Amino acid sequence: MKTMPMKRFLRRCAFLLVLAGASASAAAPTFTPVEPLPAGQTLPMPASFGAHPGFHTEWWYVTGWLKTADGKPLGFQVTFFRSASGTDAANPSAFAPKQLIIGHAALSDPAEGRLLHDQKSAREGFGLAYAKVGDTDVKLDDWFMRRQSDGSYQAGVTARDFTLALHLVPTQALMLQGAGGYSRKGPHPAQASYYYSEPQLKTSGSIARHGGKAESVSGVAWLDHEWSSQALDPEASGWDWLGANLDDGSALMAFQIRSRTGAKLWAHASLREASGKLTQYAPEQVNFAAQAHWRSPRTGTEYPVATTLTTGATHWQIAPLQQDQELDSRGSTGAVYWEGAVTVRRDGAAAGRAYLELTGYDKPMKL
Repeated sequence: MKTMPMKRFLRRCAFLLVLAGASASAAAPTFTPVEPLPAGQTLPMPASFGAHPGFHTEWWYVTGWLKTADGKPLGFQVTFFRSASGTDAANPSAFAPKQLIIGHAALSDPAEGRLLHDQKSAREGFGLAYAKVGDTDVKLDDWFMRRQSDGSYQAGVTARDFTLALHLVPTQALMLQGAGGYSRKGPHPAQASYYYSEPQLKTSGSIARHGGKAESVSGVAWLDHEWSSQALDPEASGWDWLGANLDDGSALMAFQIRSRTGAKLWAHASLREASGKLTQYAPEQVNFAAQAHWRSPRTGTEYPVATTLTTGATHWQIAPLQQDQELDSRGSTGAVYWEGAVTVRRDGAAAGRAYLELTGYDKPMKL
C-alpha cells in the first residue's frame, strides 16, 4: 500500500484541525427562556398540554396510589421526558437527534420488598418516539400517554417486570403552580419552569406482575407537566418534592431546592382546598426536616425517606409505603433517585396519600 506524501499528510491534518476548531467554537445551543407571565395572564390552555420543543427539558409525570381487588396498596409512576439536544432544528435529516424521548415506569409493591422499575430512551422520529405539540400525546415504542377529547388520559406501559394500563379522569380544575403557572426554582427569575398539576385524578385499569394474569386496580393519581430551560441554580444539588392527594379532596404540592452543602436554596408550597381556596407559601415558610433515613444496598446512597414538612403553621408527617423505592436511571437520564409512595398525616392525624421524590443524594442533579 502506498504511503501518503508528508506534505499532503500535513495539509490534511491542518484541514482537520480547522474543522475541529470551527466545531469547538460553534455557538452553544440556545433554548427558549422561561420568563414571568404578563400581569393577569396564566398558561394558555389547551396548548400547554402539548410539547414545547423550544425549551430544553420537559416532563409529564404521573404518580399515584392504587389498590387491588383484595384491597392491597400499590404505588406507581409513569413518566415521559422530552429533552432538546441542541441539534440544529433546520437539519433536514430524519436521523438527526433533535429531541430525545425518555420513559421511566415503576411499581411500588410491599410484597416485592423493593421498587420494580424500567426505563427506555430513543431519539424522536419515525413514529416510534414522539412528544406532540398541541395536546398531550407522548409515545416511546409501546409506552404511551395521551389526553382524550374529554380531558381524561390513557397510559400504557409494558415494563420488564410489570405492565400497566390506566385510565385517569380529572375531578378538579388544573392547579397552576406559582404565578399562573410560572414557578420559581431559585433566587433569579430565569431559574424557573412553567408548571401545572392535575391532582385527584380518578384512576382505574389493570396491572400484571412478572408475566402473570392482569388484575383490576383503582385509585387516585397526580399528574405534573413541567418545562424549562434553566431551572436550577449552579449551586443546586437536587430537590425534595411532594405531591399529595388529601382525603378531604384538597391537594398539596411542596418542594425545596438544596445546595451542594444540603442547605435550602429555594422552596415553595401550595395548598388548594376542596373548596378551591389556594394558599401559597414563600420559601421561608416551607421546610423539610428528615425524621428517618434509608441507605440503598445497591448504590450506598442515603435518603431521608421519612420527613416532616412544614408549611406555615402546619406540620405534615411523611412516611414511606416501603423504604426501598430507589430508581436507578443511569441507563437513560443518568440519575439515581428515590421516588416513592408515602402516607401523609396533618399535625398527627391521617390526611392522605402522596408521592415523594428525592434527587441529588447520589450526586448533584443535571437536567
